[in-house]
Amino acid sequence: MLKIEQLTMTYALEDERVDVLKGIDLSVGTGESVAVVGPSGSGKTTLLLLLAGLDQPSGGSISLDGVSLTGCEADVLADLRRDRLGIVFQSFHLVPSLTAIDNVALPLEIAGRRGARGRAREMLDAVGLGHRQRHYPAQLSGGEQQRVAIARALVHSPVLLLADEPTGNLDKRTGESVGDILFKLHAEVGSTLVMATHDARMARRCDRLLTLDDGRLAEHESYALLN
Repeated sequence: MLKIEQLTMTYALEDERVDVLKGIDLSVGTGESVAVVGPSGSGKTTLLLLLAGLDQPSGGSISLDGVSLTGCEADVLADLRRDRLGIVFQSFHLVPSLTAIDNVALPLEIAGRRGARGRAREMLDAVGLGHRQRHYPAQLSGGEQQRVAIARALVHSPVLLLADEPTGNLDKRTGESVGDILFKLHAEVGSTLVMATHDARMARRCDRLLTLDDGRLAEHESYALLN
């Protein structure tokens, strides 16, 4: 469903060239969950930005359901994100001037789909926030904001869900609760999940474990390295 071939990403910083990703190859099947772990600055967020079409690689290719994400025009990528991708950020990125239900309904309303608010209510109920739908982000706790963000990311049943440190700003107990909701809804929707995380508990819940270090991606059969 997701295929990456010889993906490279290089940044030029003054007189220095930084190779963040060095010829990455990866194939992910429909409905799989993949954890990407690695030290800070190893390129995990860069990889997710490329998978979301929010940045373009220096070389190589990315395809989603047979559609290339490399070399596409900006409006084509925007349509693809709207219709096929869901993204959960560490810092939530909710629209502060919108209520919880309006934040969740936003992707459907942008796409012009009918019944956006009804579907948004269903998703808020699914994340346990049906009673908070009229509250603004500033009136919600961090865990509640992340649950709203998960509902928004999955409201349109995307084929690919990207999660960048989804529990990174949460305490242990809240992170576990948010993780339960994320994996439950990911399974119900049937989305493929690619998650960058430092949270060993979240990584262990994924079908596959990858490490990203020195610009190279490696897959591991055992989760022992998380101990």
